[in-house]
Amino acid sequence: MFYITTAIVYANGDPHLGHAYELVLTDVIARYRRMIGDDVYFTTGLDEHGQKVQQSANKLGVKPIELCNDIASKFNDLCAELQISNNDYIRTTENRHKRVVQTILQELYDKKEIYKDDYKGFYSVKQEQFLQEKDRVEDGSWAEEFGEVIEIVESNYFFKLSQYQDWLIDFIKTNENFIFPQFRQKQVLEFLKNPINDLCISRPVERLSWGIPLPFDPGFVTYVWFDALINYISAIKYGSDQFSDIWPVNIHVIGKDIILPAHAIYWPIILHACGIDLPQSLLVHGFWNFSGRKMSKSSGETIDPLSLVKEYGTSAFRYFFTREMNVGQDSDYSLDQFIKRYNSDLGNDLGNLVSRLLNMGARYSDCLVPPVTVQDEPEKELLTLWETTRDEAVELYDGMQFHIALERTFTFIRAINRYTEIRAPWALAKSDEADDQKKLESTLGTIAESLRLSAALLAPVTPDISLKIYKLLGLSEISTWDLELSWSSRLEGKVMGEKTILFPRSQ
Repeated sequence: MFYITTAIVYANGDPHLGHAYELVLTDVIARYRRMIGDDVYFTTGLDEHGQKVQQSANKLGVKPIELCNDIASKFNDLCAELQISNNDYIRTTENRHKRVVQTILQELYDKKEIYKDDYKGFYSVKQEQFLQEKDRVEDGSWAEEFGEVIEIVESNYFFKLSQYQDWLIDFIKTNENFIFPQFRQKQVLEFLKNPINDLCISRPVERLSWGIPLPFDPGFVTYVWFDALINYISAIKYGSDQFSDIWPVNIHVIGKDIILPAHAIYWPIILHACGIDLPQSLLVHGFWNFSGRKMSKSSGETIDPLSLVKEYGTSAFRYFFTREMNVGQDSDYSLDQFIKRYNSDLGNDLGNLVSRLLNMGARYSDCLVPPVTVQDEPEKELLTLWETTRDEAVELYDGMQFHIALERTFTFIRAINRYTEIRAPWALAKSDEADDQKKLESTLGTIAESLRLSAALLAPVTPDISLKIYKLLGLSEISTWDLELSWSSRLEGKVMGEKTILFPRSQ
């Protein structure tokens, strides 16, 4: 079983580009793993507790669960529009999740890993976390990311996080593939050079009622970050046979803003303290900038992913944001870039090629894919390029280098266009020579097979368009890559569809 997750989204706002990208990135990996024959389990979901949700609901004059239901509906719509192939959508207000959170808390409490103590210090309302002096910037103020910071004094429960610091450092150093990309792993080790504090895992009910009660003290609810991290095991029924079959997770896909301290410090230590195997890998992606500037709600520079999908289609959205980001790095978005990539790669290189083939098939072969009987130099060159492209692209998919895999794939698609110009089937159709008629048939058959192979290689990124191309070539479904990526004669005699415009040109 290959288990992959996204970070669950915090229920305090509408979907934005960052959410959409993380879903698409994770889905591309999940679909790729299915294409190579893996049994994949993919979860995503909604993080619904905490102070910010309670405050937002109060401002709107609704109950927190009503706010969360509305946001959950929007994110499920986003998943559907983006064709996300998740197996489960976990919400932290579900009883199945609450039970596991309370089970884990009770286990740690019984092991004396949790204790009660008084706390006096500074608290970030925005991040819902207690701060340390090291969180200040050079002038002594608090970093902008923490928003409003208040000083509080209260009793709370603490998890003995600090006693595992040396163990965690050793684990990370001896598991070099635990965090991808590598520079993020170095960032975590740099963070761990300073002592870490024990983790406050509760909030008093009089200050925050919207949370999961501690099983050993109902006067407190669970700290939202402790609660949220448990979703990765509650979604697969921790303690059950299903959990044993699926865990450990192969890849947690998260944004760079939540690697520290939550996913790289809190989560591994919580699991280790409970005797649960650690994730195999944290895949940390970067942020999208808008024309060189950081996107944020406060600046008003945000992108509604659904508006792009509705105007340009799901595959165009998925293609652009997979093609433009080197996983782990930040990248830049502008509408001009999007339209340029849409018109050039998708419209001109792929869309026009499909339309051209279907048009020629209708004119020259009664819409049937002809046999390939001619294997001259142009055909041999295309076949050789395909074999190189296939091998390189599969290896790049495996290495999370999706942007380069797509570049290689479209290099091959452009080669199909060049092959078409070289063979000039429209000229061959005017000849009465038998050899030219065989070349015409072979040309159409070669273009059709090359398109089929390209569509199969693109399937993890553009599932709807890939399947549409298959159907236009007379096939009903796309199977696994061990069956789909070999050059064959399987299209011979298939009925091609009518001329179709896959990507209408955008101005």
